Amino acid sequence: MKFLIITGNPKQDGLCNSITEKIRKGAEEGGAEVVMLKTMGVESCKVCGNGWGTCLDKHTCIFGDQTISEQNKFNHMQGVVKKADCYCIISPVYWGEPAESLKNFLDRIRRCEFGDKGTLAGKQVLLVASPGGSGNGALTCLEQLDRFCRHTGAVIFDYIGINRWNNDYKGAAAYYAAKAMAEGRKAGVTVD
Repeated sequence: MKFLIITGNPKQDGLCNSITEKIRKGAEEGGAEVVMLKTMGVESCKVCGNGWGTCLDKHTCIFGDQTISEQNKFNHMQGVVKKADCYCIISPVYWGEPAESLKNFLDRIRRCEFGDKGTLAGKQVLLVASPGGSGNGALTCLEQLDRFCRHTGAVIFDYIGINRWNNDYKGAAAYYAAKAMAEGRKAGVTVD
């Protein structure tokens, strides 16, 4: 099983990074091959072709992301998403929203993978929001990530809002959620 962690975290340390590591470890210990996709540098949708360029009918983006490295170009990243079996989307929270580069990526992938025939349709996703500072904004961030999943047909496995005063027990929850997903647990199935 390929477990893809999509992160909008621009930092190399801090709470979001430590939780990402717990999720990675949980997925690996559950038997998954873990791949990390960092969205830094992804530019916003250009809304070409009267609002729908090639994304609607060809499921690809014609905008080239010229200024960033090959591994961070949108079409390469979309290919990584297509190869995964399940996902974790994790973001620090800025102004009650996901990180800007993650929002850019999700907006573009949503256009290309919209609905029940897209790459994410039927696949499980763990949603994690990590606010700093006041610890506020996790719910509004998770609502935006929820909306992305609803538009793409992804199945939400769980929601985790984690901050600096609950990371001891929420970090454990993130680890065990990733492990359970990697072991094949399905959302909506009762656990004994």
